[in-house]
Amino acid sequence: MLLALALTCTACVGYLRADWDFSLISRRAEALYGPLGAGKQRIDAWQNLLATEKQVSELDKLKVVNLFFNKQMRYAEDIDLWHEVDYWATPVESLIKGAGDCEDYAIAKYFSLRRLGVPSEKLLITYVKALRLNRAHMVLTYYSSPNAMPLVLDSLIDDIKPASQRTDLLPVYAFNAEGLWLPGAQGNKKVSDTKRLSRWQDVLKKMTAEGFPTEPEN
Repeated sequence: MLLALALTCTACVGYLRADWDFSLISRRAEALYGPLGAGKQRIDAWQNLLATEKQVSELDKLKVVNLFFNKQMRYAEDIDLWHEVDYWATPVESLIKGAGDCEDYAIAKYFSLRRLGVPSEKLLITYVKALRLNRAHMVLTYYSSPNAMPLVLDSLIDDIKPASQRTDLLPVYAFNAEGLWLPGAQGNKKVSDTKRLSRWQDVLKKMTAEGFPTEPEN
């Protein structure tokens, strides 16, 4: 599911300044992946969510996005879904399949919340150990301020809870468009940039191929 970090990539790019042309994205997706089937309805529902939830509070955005992907997708292991040991899917790929594993949920939620205007510095895709399951897991964490207790958006449960109430999760590392972070007693510490995360870079390249704009993030 989640393997060690690789070391090659291109510069991190963003997809947030220009409008997303979903008619182009759907056409590109069909050309890349074949008939969309029921995935087309899921992509249309995603487009509608992004168009209608821009004016609500950040907390409401978290709730809507978390529940949307938890309901639209079912959990599936990479080996069963993609016939690979570790595959990071774009949001479009996940919605076409209607399935994904933990990092696919977290990635889709991250890009959705960024598109809805939540700043990158408030969001970290966080690799954890799920202690009760005794396995690697990935969630999206939200920080209302740099030193705030993060909220956890998890594919395992629909409720968004503070990390202090998720004692079943042990943070290992985290990342966003700005860099790679390690947890510590004094808060998260940036240790590198996302050039170390080749699978993250692969997701960005696939999103470019799918028709998402490629202007760098501010």
